[in-house]
Amino acid sequence: MQSLTESLYLFEDTCNVYIIRSGDEAVLIDFGDGDVLDHLDEIGVRRVTDVLLTHHHRDQCQGLPRAVEMGIRIWVPHTEQELFSDVETLWQSREIYNNYNVRQDRFSLLESVPIDGTLQDYEVRQFGDHRFTVIPTPGHTVGSISLLVEVDGLHAAFTGDLIAAPGQVWSLSATQWSYNGAEGVAASILSLLDLKDRKPDVLLPSHGKPMHQPEPLMDLLIERLWHLLRLRGQHPRLFTLRKQPYEYVTPHLLKHRVSVANSYVLISESKKALMIDFGYDFVVGFPSSTDRASRRPWLYTIPTLKREHGIEQIEVVIPTHYHDDHVAGFNLLRTVEGTQVWATAMFANILENPSRYDLPCLWFDPIPVDKQLPMETPIQWEEYTLKMHPLPGHTRYAVAIEFEVDGHRVLATGDQYQGNTGLELNYVYANRFDADDYVKSADLYRRVNPSIVLSGHWEPLWVTPGYFDKLAALGNELARLHEELLPHTPELGTEGFLARLDPYQATIHKGQSVEYAVEIVNPFDHAAEAVVEVVAPKGWQVVSAALPDQPLQIQPEGVFCLLLGERATQCVKLNLVAPPDFERRRARIAVDLTIDGHRFGQQAEALVSAITST
Repeated sequence: MQSLTESLYLFEDTCNVYIIRSGDEAVLIDFGDGDVLDHLDEIGVRRVTDVLLTHHHRDQCQGLPRAVEMGIRIWVPHTEQELFSDVETLWQSREIYNNYNVRQDRFSLLESVPIDGTLQDYEVRQFGDHRFTVIPTPGHTVGSISLLVEVDGLHAAFTGDLIAAPGQVWSLSATQWSYNGAEGVAASILSLLDLKDRKPDVLLPSHGKPMHQPEPLMDLLIERLWHLLRLRGQHPRLFTLRKQPYEYVTPHLLKHRVSVANSYVLISESKKALMIDFGYDFVVGFPSSTDRASRRPWLYTIPTLKREHGIEQIEVVIPTHYHDDHVAGFNLLRTVEGTQVWATAMFANILENPSRYDLPCLWFDPIPVDKQLPMETPIQWEEYTLKMHPLPGHTRYAVAIEFEVDGHRVLATGDQYQGNTGLELNYVYANRFDADDYVKSADLYRRVNPSIVLSGHWEPLWVTPGYFDKLAALGNELARLHEELLPHTPELGTEGFLARLDPYQATIHKGQSVEYAVEIVNPFDHAAEAVVEVVAPKGWQVVSAALPDQPLQIQPEGVFCLLLGERATQCVKLNLVAPPDFERRRARIAVDLTIDGHRFGQQAEALVSAITST
């Protein structure tokens, strides 16, 4: 037990464990094997109230079950929460054979521990007598954080494994997030530069000795890491992009150029900003997997946006569609910048209730929508008039945003078309694409007649003569080919399914009921009877089924019938009750369809999990 200041101590275990004392109580930063608990009486600490973790690696936290036994609250990085509270999912699903995922996510707890909360990026939270600021510092892991706190007049930074000694890191292996990449090296440079700007007096690493007067020590590490990147030939524009992450499209319209999906910034005369999309800021590369702990938004370029372009407030953000690479940063903007989220009713519920939907690219957390926008109706923001247009194609749940700026009519179109020519189709069947969607979008582009088209992943397109004719030809050819390739009787549509269950994911207590909405489509050009059999795990009961205006008779085995009009879609409400001993994760519910005597089978499924904690 080493005294660093009157209230701050260091205990060496499988990692450095830091103790910040408030009277006879203390907060720990990282935990190691938990041996620190046997030595607290040496410094007059009677009780540990909380443990704050900088990242998920086992050397930081392998003793946490002991903390749980003693009733100590556990706080973990928001991005890495499942690697503490649901690590069994990792151990059951992680690739072992044919494994190209070299990220060190298996250096995690062997068993899950309950957590009391998450440490969200940029938040300030009080523990004991001290206020901690959470700073995202990816590098050693994607979700790593540093904690800034004033203690005994010292501006201290608990940096996890971002830096271990002057010019050194604890592990370079950990910085390889993909099979042959150096993503964590680039991220470490960005994190070190950000941390340096915050001017800590001392760095307190997870491995290594405390480092006073840290600026030249961080500079040395940045220099060495940058040399390593140059040697690998990777991220050659890292410093240039950090200095200028936004570029002009027009004098009052900026493109964010260091994200996966482009964001655009509309600037008002009053120095406010409206953003169109905001997903992952300053991306240096992704790990092979797509779990939460591999996908981290942050607000790295926002200070530069404000400083370099004179913006005083990011007032509004509007998504073109719901995909994570376009919306992952929305909650951070709301919390940190006070930004309002505006979205159309077409997909506002997807943002707010993602677990209800069986769609690709859903963000992990609900995103509250502050204002729902009408379709095809002008809305005003500052001196600009914007209009939302339906834009099905890449996904059914998308809009094109029309506005004028600096004398140009602009249409922001998300991911509808690919490539810098704007002439490559970008449809995904699981996004609920219909064969004539690109006929509709070609008609929309021609009607709006923009001079600039903003896309989600490619350069802004300055429209040239003949462009709209080419779009129309593409859309018509795509529709024709689907007409030729797919059967007409029965007509399963582009999705190939005739039923859908809502919610797709549900969590319930033992013996609780779940209400489902079942969407059923008649694939025939005549009215037909549908026989629906509910398929549920053993012990579940189907207690009711109803159309909007009438109940349906349910047979004991969970079968009911209804009449569907030609090519009609009908929605049935189902109520199911779980057995009193239900304890499964992701139990499956399905509906088996027979329409007009044609057996289509189990066309839709949903997942339901038991709530095991009290």
